[in-house]
Amino acid sequence: MSHAVGAVLSLVYFFTLRTTDTESNMKRLFLTFACLSAFLFAAAQDNIVKSLERSVPGQGKVTIHQDARIEALIGKARPAVATDGQQQVLKAAGYRVQVYAGSNTRQAKNEAHAVAASVKELFPDLLIYTFFNPPRWLCRVGDYRSIEEADAMMRRLRSTGQFKEVSIVRDQINIPL
Repeated sequence: MSHAVGAVLSLVYFFTLRTTDTESNMKRLFLTFACLSAFLFAAAQDNIVKSLERSVPGQGKVTIHQDARIEALIGKARPAVATDGQQQVLKAAGYRVQVYAGSNTRQAKNEAHAVAASVKELFPDLLIYTFFNPPRWLCRVGDYRSIEEADAMMRRLRSTGQFKEVSIVRDQINIPL
């Protein structure tokens, strides 16, 4: 967005250099700032639903009644459909704590599952994800929306002294519905 502001300001400067008529310059300047304001207002809207739900004096108020999953779908999260009786979740960008990263061998697979078992023993309520992401086996824990939450769990895992490599990674997380 800062590039757009810079482009508009350079256009304003260009137009003021081209003409010497003050009234004409003021009109161009006003028109440029009106366009800039409209652009910034449109960029500030979260999504189409939020931009439609507003109260305008003399024109009424628009209210949209919908399932929260629709708004999440329009935004950054997308719903996953569980047909096998599992809990439904929304997929969203977030953070997990990686406690193991190995190679693509059977030994690495066994180590990843062993690390997952030891984490489960220490933190029974923590969600654990052990999977193969070519070319390595990974073990990640938790679903955190903020890096601060992930950092708190990373510190708790490090304080046990059982895990060699603990780091925070960006990942797609599951948010229960």
